[in-house]
Formats: sequence, structure tokens, C-alpha cells
Amino acid sequence: MSSGDGSSYSSSKISKKPRYSRFTQQELPACKPILTPGLVITILISLAIIFIPIGLSSLSASQNVVEVVDRYDDVCVPLKPSNSVEQNDERIGFIQDVKTNKTCIRTFIVPKKMKHPIFVYYQLDNFYQNHRRYVKSRSDHQLWSPKDERNTKLCEPEAVNSDNKPIVPCGLIAWSLFNDTYSFSINNTPLTINKKGIAWTSDRTKKFGPNVYPKNFQTGGLIGGAKLNESIPLSEQEDLIVWMRTAALPSFRKLYGKIETDLEANEKITVVIQNNYNTYSFNGRKKLVISTATWIGGKNDFLGKMYITVGATSLFLAVIFLLLYVIKPRPLGDPTYLSWNRNPTFQY
Repeated sequence: MSSGDGSSYSSSKISKKPRYSRFTQQELPACKPILTPGLVITILISLAIIFIPIGLSSLSASQNVVEVVDRYDDVCVPLKPSNSVEQNDERIGFIQDVKTNKTCIRTFIVPKKMKHPIFVYYQLDNFYQNHRRYVKSRSDHQLWSPKDERNTKLCEPEAVNSDNKPIVPCGLIAWSLFNDTYSFSINNTPLTINKKGIAWTSDRTKKFGPNVYPKNFQTGGLIGGAKLNESIPLSEQEDLIVWMRTAALPSFRKLYGKIETDLEANEKITVVIQNNYNTYSFNGRKKLVISTATWIGGKNDFLGKMYITVGATSLFLAVIFLLLYVIKPRPLGDPTYLSWNRNPTFQY
């Protein structure tokens, strides 16, 4: 560095500007499509061609599902429906009284032929299984290993009984297990409900242990839902396994069983219901659902309608853009002037 004038010093200063590279200047090869009218119209028509057939096939499959839904919580109590507080208290008293006969007989007609397997669900409305405290009130370690039966710290207030012995399975989810039962018959001939294989295989084999048996469950104190057979391991208690896979929405269905025979159109089904589950305390509703299934699953028109809506909207926009392009075209700019099509004019 020269000790003379300042010009020699400034000329020798090291520049802090980065060296030029295609990476620092974001000039690496990339797909940069130009959205010309022709390309936009082609994309919209392609979306319509793809989405509309999918939507029609999904909607057709959903329409082919035969489903019967019967709400019974309001008719299976010996009181007329009412919104009054006094009568609701009477309904709660009826459902909580162990001495009352809660048998309820319902009949319905099969609207169309139902091919097996026919799925039997119970549906609950206004039941928030996704509540934070409710979801946390369980012990996965206890459900899997008999060595961890005292691991009940997350299960309050259903963790231990009055003798300070652990409840297996503990927690509010298990405690509130659905306990209504259904018996089906046609012309006084019982209809068998298969309750095997209704739970996810991964739940049976990975979450519920084959050596864990119920203990101190629904005995004394506050009684919640169904009781469990203490001689059957949790991995075989499929009603419990289905119930403990909590629902995300306040209205949900859970699989009760499967009917393995076909039901003919106009057949009269008689269902004997044991109306035990208390939904009256929180203004909930109970429904019995029997349904067939197709490749799309159960009855659900929303998916098909959404595909059709997106496809039809794309087709409509494509037609509008095409008409504008034909009637009132606009000249396109020269793409060679785009920055990524030009060589850099300077370098560091």
C-alpha cells in the first residue's frame, strides 16, 4: 500500500461484492413456462377432461350405496320429545336408572337389494371425542404391556379405583365406551351380526396387548359405558378398539358389526335395541345405520360433486378465455426480452 495520495489507497480496496455466478444471480436452469392464452386454455380443458369423469364415476358409486339411517334416541324413551329442561331431566333419570327396561323395538323396510357384506354402524352427534382432555385420558403403555398397568398418570379421573388399584383400561375414552346393543331379525329369524375383524389390524396387533386383561373396569363409583369381559385380552375386545380410535368431528360413525348375508328389497327388518348409552346429558343424538359399500366406500356425494364442480369451472373458464382470445385477441410480447432468455450484461 502506498503512503502517498489517497487515490492509490482507494484503488487497492478489496471489493465486498460477491463474484458473479449463475447460482448467486439465480440463473440456474429452471422450468419457466410462459402462460400464453393457448397454454392456459389447454390446461383448463385438461383439468375438465380429468376431473369431470372422476366426479361422475364417484357420484355414481356413491348413489349405488344402499343406506338406511334410523334415529332412535328420541323415540326409545317413554316420554314425548320436548326441549323443556324438566322433561330432559326426566329422560336423563330414565337412562341412568338401572331398574328401567330400556328395550326398544324398531322396524324398517329394505329399500333396495343389499349385497353382503352389509356394515352396521352406530352414529353419535354432538359428541366431541376430539376434546383435548378426553383425547389425552388414556395410557398407551398400559394397553400394550401388563408390566405397565400402573402407568395411569394421564388417565385422571379414571385412573385408580377406591382401593387405589389401577383400572385397566384406564381413562375417559375407555370409561365412556358405547354400550347400546342391536339384535336383528327377519320374519322372526335371527340375523347374525359378525363382530370379528371390525377393528384395524394395526390397532389389534400394535396397540392392544394380547396379554393385557381388563381389571377393575366399570366396578363401583361412577359408571360410564359398557363393561368388558375380564377373561378376554384387550387385543380381542374389538368394540373397545374401535371406540378408542377417537373421531375428529362431533358427528361420527363407528362400526358395530357386519351382516354376511344379502338383504332383499322390501324385506322387513326388526331391530331390538338396548338403549343404554346416555346422550341426553349433552343433547346428543344416536342413530343406527346399515349400509353397503362400493369401491369409493360408503355413501358420500361430496367428493363426486367437488370433482364435478372443479371440472365444470375449469371448462367454463376455458370457454370464456377461448372466446376472448378469438373475438378480441391481444398481441403477445417477444419472449426473447425476458430476463432469463438474455445473457448477463455485466459481471462482478
